[in-house]
Amino acid sequence: MPFAVYMIGFLVFMAGVVWAAVVVGVPQLYITFGALVLIVVGAIVGLSRSRTRQRRRHEH
Repeated sequence: MPFAVYMIGFLVFMAGVVWAAVVVGVPQLYITFGALVLIVVGAIVGLSRSRTRQRRRHEH
């Protein structure tokens, strides 16, 4: 899966998590830091998965 598609899906997932946190009443500071951590983790996972598949394609 291309990195951009992965990140779009991850951002939709993250929006749902943030919305749920707001509804539950989590303080905004915690939501902000949690969202930043999720963005970094999502970018790292997305890059590692997209690079692994690109390497496999070049090997064949």
